[in-house]
Amino acid sequence: MKITDIVSSDGDFYSLVKYLYEKRKLKVMLSPDKKHCSGLLKQSGKEKMWYMNQLKDKLEYRDKKKSTA
Repeated sequence: MKITDIVSSDGDFYSLVKYLYEKRKLKVMLSPDKKHCSGLLKQSGKEKMWYMNQLKDKLEYRDKKKSTA
């Protein structure tokens, strides 16, 4: 099995995330928002959890034309 990334905030994925984490096959568990992410996912993803709202500065579009002017 290859290493896996998952994007969700839904607790229905708890058992899958837990399984992949225990098998060391979970690279990243990405959730759109920390505030609205399932507690079960937070618990099972541990240090693999990333939250898109906390990555805003890295993910937002920046117009290169404006930033170089």
